[in-house]
Amino acid sequence: MCGIIGYIGSRNAVSVVLEGLKRLEYRGYDSAGVAFFADSRIEVRRSKGKIHELASLIEPENPKSTITIGHTRWATHGRPSNENAHPHRSDGIVLVHNGIIENYLSLKQQLTGDGYHFTSETDTEVLCHLIAKHAKSFPFEDAVRKALTEVKGTYAIAVMKEDDPDRIIAVRKDSPLVVGLGEGESFVASDIPAFLNYSRTVIFLDNEEMAVLRRDGVTVTGLDGRVREKETTAISWSPSMAEKGGYRHFMLKEIYEQPRAIADTLRGRFNAENGEVYLTEFGLRREDLETVKKIYIVACGTSYHAGLIGKYMIENLARVPVEVDIASEFRYRNPLVGPQDLMIVITQSGETADTLAAQREAKRLGAKVLTICNVLGSTSSREADAVFYTHSGPEIGVASTKAFTTQLVGLYLFTLALSGIKRSLPADTGKKLLKELLLLPGKVESALSTDRQVSMIAKEFFKARGFLYLGRGMNYPVALEGALKLKEISYIHAEGYPAGEMKHGPIALIDEELPVVVLAPKDALYEKILSNIEEVKSRGGKIIVITNDTDNDVCRISDQCIMMPETNPYLMTILLAVPVQLLAYHIGLLRGCDVDQPRNLAKSVTVE
Repeated sequence: MCGIIGYIGSRNAVSVVLEGLKRLEYRGYDSAGVAFFADSRIEVRRSKGKIHELASLIEPENPKSTITIGHTRWATHGRPSNENAHPHRSDGIVLVHNGIIENYLSLKQQLTGDGYHFTSETDTEVLCHLIAKHAKSFPFEDAVRKALTEVKGTYAIAVMKEDDPDRIIAVRKDSPLVVGLGEGESFVASDIPAFLNYSRTVIFLDNEEMAVLRRDGVTVTGLDGRVREKETTAISWSPSMAEKGGYRHFMLKEIYEQPRAIADTLRGRFNAENGEVYLTEFGLRREDLETVKKIYIVACGTSYHAGLIGKYMIENLARVPVEVDIASEFRYRNPLVGPQDLMIVITQSGETADTLAAQREAKRLGAKVLTICNVLGSTSSREADAVFYTHSGPEIGVASTKAFTTQLVGLYLFTLALSGIKRSLPADTGKKLLKELLLLPGKVESALSTDRQVSMIAKEFFKARGFLYLGRGMNYPVALEGALKLKEISYIHAEGYPAGEMKHGPIALIDEELPVVVLAPKDALYEKILSNIEEVKSRGGKIIVITNDTDNDVCRISDQCIMMPETNPYLMTILLAVPVQLLAYHIGLLRGCDVDQPRNLAKSVTVE
């Protein structure tokens, strides 16, 4: 949520920053603004609403500047409005900020007493006034450091000073910032896509590090002022990977990218012939896993559903007990985590605040931490003991699709690696499970071929007031994910339920107007799910079944039947995810919703 970009160099900085803000739209926002130098004065332009509204405000002026900062805001303190939009200014200081200043009320009282006037409802304006106050007594960089020692909370900031037009100061704490390096130019942003058209050489800032951006380079220091030597990272994915590539929406593009993303996530990480998963791909040693007694999985949203499926995989195949927690609840239950435990953190962005807090709590208690993450150099990946990168490429659509399925691939590979170490599977079984992975991208392609059928089903049911998703065993989390996708994209209320629990309450909802999506692969619980479908049918519910039963037993008792290819039960969860993603997409589209940027949602939730 919220986006920052800053630029200093020889290009038209306003154009660079506006373009970067557009590339950060996926993070979620309700207002936007920029600050730029014009005739030795900093001009600020802000607007409630979308970036095109800000652009229409600026373009008639045609400003020329070589140093600019910009921001997209997702409201936390104060409603969406022009006054609450960033940048904020005070006595020649102009600032953009992501995060939350927790002690802003006490600081605001002090600053009001010092004669500072507040024009917004935001916590950010407090920080702007505080830096301006210290800038009267200290040099620019020291004033920023002094102010940050007085605030509590999270922040990523970019600051300019009116009488110092040759540098941007950027600092982070628990909110991401990445610096881009170029010839005679420097960039800073919340995320790499903001400047990827211009630079693929980046520096990831760590907590409480300050970057001073100049045209001729970047200096990084700690808040103590000491210079820190930072490694640069080369970004391998291209700007075109973050473009729609002819698809109508990013979400649809990313659904269709899943065969490629899965293939890239698998490549070079196992040997199907001898049944070996390469532990080095997880950053783990054999001895790290030999002594593991228990595994904790923590995640939020879609990643949490991947974790629930991971629990089934690990417990069934590796025979190690697993607990799965919603990250925002984990550290508040005084968890019994210790040195013989492993925490698996699942996070697309690697910057989710609640997930990072749970990760840090587990490390404090002595557990090893493995993160499954999609973003190179993210905070979670840098702070974990070990990392498994899903190579799905940038995911721009707010509703996660390809990140989810590649997370499941990562969990599947980890499970087979752990099973080998724990000797819980016959060698031939392990080889068979690995060989099935080689066929997975092609089978996901087959699942995508149901798109036209799913779009027709969507036309029949897009006006429904609610949906019920049912599954059993490890397909129950897929039901949760299907319901979540529909809620996110179409704003229809949907529930995911274990099919066996239907009679304990949800059956009261079923009537002739309720569509019920049933995940019914022909597995060990197939006969049970058939009985549940009969219960729905007897009460008049409209049944949409997703199955691989070529005998058509389940299709004969359903209103709509979507057929999947055959695979093992663990990988079937990945195939089942495809049609539920497509169903949410098409229903959202038919209802006129913004499927890439659903209301009130953000791609990366960097506040608690």
